[in-house]
Amino acid sequence: MTKLAKEETAGKESALHALFHGLDTSSLCDSRKTLRVMSPQIRPLQPGTKILGVARTVSVLDDFLTVIKALHEAQAGEVLVIDGRGGERALLGELFSAEARRKGLAGIIVDGACRDSESIRAMGYPVFSRHVTPMAGTCNQLFGTQVSITCGGIAVEPGDIVFGDDDGVIVLSQSELDEIIDGARKLQSVEARILESLKRGTPLLDMTNAEEHLEAISAGKQSKLSFRVDDRTAFS
Repeated sequence: MTKLAKEETAGKESALHALFHGLDTSSLCDSRKTLRVMSPQIRPLQPGTKILGVARTVSVLDDFLTVIKALHEAQAGEVLVIDGRGGERALLGELFSAEARRKGLAGIIVDGACRDSESIRAMGYPVFSRHVTPMAGTCNQLFGTQVSITCGGIAVEPGDIVFGDDDGVIVLSQSELDEIIDGARKLQSVEARILESLKRGTPLLDMTNAEEHLEAISAGKQSKLSFRVDDRTAFS
C-alpha cells in the first residue's frame, strides 16, 4: 500500500470512530428495530471489548487456509468477519490474532470456533466467536473471501460496517448508518438525562406514559410506551 493510500485509510478509520464515539449497540438498535443483529451466541472473548470497522468477509468450513489468505489481503481498519458455519474446529488463535493486530485490523468475528483464548485476552485484541476449543481445523482447502456470507444468522456484505460491544454485534450498510446515526445520538443523550433524574430521586415511571399506555393496551387500543424528559416526549 502506498503512503497516500495508507493516509486515506487512516483518515476513513478515524472518521468512522469519531462518528461512533460515545455510542453503543443498544442505542443504534433503539433507533431502528430492523437492524441486522448477530446471534447472542457470538460473544467477545474479553468482556468490555468493542469492535468497529469495515467488513472483510470469509467463508470456510473447519479449515483455516482461507483465513490465512484473508489475513494477507486485509487492510488496516477492517474487521475480519468469518462465516465458519458454526463449526467447532478452531479457525484462528493467538498467532492469527497477533498478525491481525500487527496489520492494524480492527478485530475478528467468527461464527465458529477460536482457541488460545487466554493469550488473546492478554493481548487485548478484539475477537468475537461462537465457540472456544483447543482443536484446530485443517489447512488444505480454499473457500471464498470478499463474498456475501451469513455470520451469526445475518447477512454480511464486504464493506458493511460492523460494530460490536458486550451487548452484541450489529451490521449496517453506509446508507443505514446515515439514516439512524443522528437518532441514536439523540436517544443516548436522552437516556443520560433520564439517568441523571433517577440519581436525583425521580421515579422512572414518572418519566414515562406507563399508566396511559397500560390503560390503552388493556382497552385493546393502539399505544406506545414513551419516555419524557422536562415534560416533553423524548422517545418511544
